[in-house]
Amino acid sequence: MLRSTSAKFALLPALATAVALAPMALGAEKTIFPSFGKIERKDPRFDKIVPKDAHMEQLADGFDWSEGPVWIKDGGYLLFSDIPRNSVMKWKEGEGISLFMKPAGYTGVVDYGKEPGSNGLLLDPQGRVVFCEHGDRRVSRLEKDGGKKTLVDSYQGKRLNSPNDAVYKSNGDLYFTDPPYGLPKNFDDPRRELDFCGVYRLAKDGQVTLLTKDMTRPNGIAFSPDEKTLYVAQSDPAAAVWMAFDVKSDGTLGKGRVFFDSTSWAKAGKKGLPDGMDIDQAGNLFATGPGGVHVFAPDGTHLGSFETGEATANVAWGDDGSVLYITADMYLVRIKLNTKGKGM
Repeated sequence: MLRSTSAKFALLPALATAVALAPMALGAEKTIFPSFGKIERKDPRFDKIVPKDAHMEQLADGFDWSEGPVWIKDGGYLLFSDIPRNSVMKWKEGEGISLFMKPAGYTGVVDYGKEPGSNGLLLDPQGRVVFCEHGDRRVSRLEKDGGKKTLVDSYQGKRLNSPNDAVYKSNGDLYFTDPPYGLPKNFDDPRRELDFCGVYRLAKDGQVTLLTKDMTRPNGIAFSPDEKTLYVAQSDPAAAVWMAFDVKSDGTLGKGRVFFDSTSWAKAGKKGLPDGMDIDQAGNLFATGPGGVHVFAPDGTHLGSFETGEATANVAWGDDGSVLYITADMYLVRIKLNTKGKGM
């Protein structure tokens, strides 16, 4: 998602602030983190998902714009992007925050605007970290030797805008969104080679297919558990919606429908727009949007929300699969739930 505010802290003081929140006291069983935000319950089904005594915990702060969290099971830690700082950060229980990678999304030699870094992070079927990179305008993969391999950076000979978020289908195909938020001048950037914002599929054989170019600002993306539906967020303040597309047998998309419309929330002044999302094993959608993280049943009913009070970028399941990590502006947050993430 595009962010126009300037950095709040320099990198090193920010890290010091973040680490100070999360040291493990000698002999303590668990660090006690500050509570964060509030929970809104709207439907009885929400109570089965969110324990009555559940609360969000603030794990760290001081980031410029935190995004794209992904849980690394081997090692038991979380990675996430700090896009303006062109960095990927690491958080681990008992250790706090450390710098995992810099540069993370832009390797050029001149200034590249306010959002040059990586955005969405995910794991491929072999457990390798995959990056949606703004500045280098590609989707890449971290190799075992520490180098990066470009997976896709163009469509029909034209450079992508700035890949934003992605999800793997169980057959190994990668689906991703490509708005221009990472370009220095956004929609009006002279570097832009594609005159639309696409949703694409990168097949295992390397073929790139444009699935739709009808969304004005495609952003977060996720599959239903049965992979018959692809959800795509649209971070357009004039049409702040989540779309649901039927997935055809050949992997392309059929008819799309508005799954939920939050335009009124955005116009009412709630911070943020539809952005990153994830799914639990029951098919409930945990979607960042105006006001925080909203939980929707598969039928589109709004069950409840985790109100962060911040522009909230993305979510990811971690730990044993029942902990939802949330990147909300300058904060890293988590909440323990009664459900588990899809594939966990």
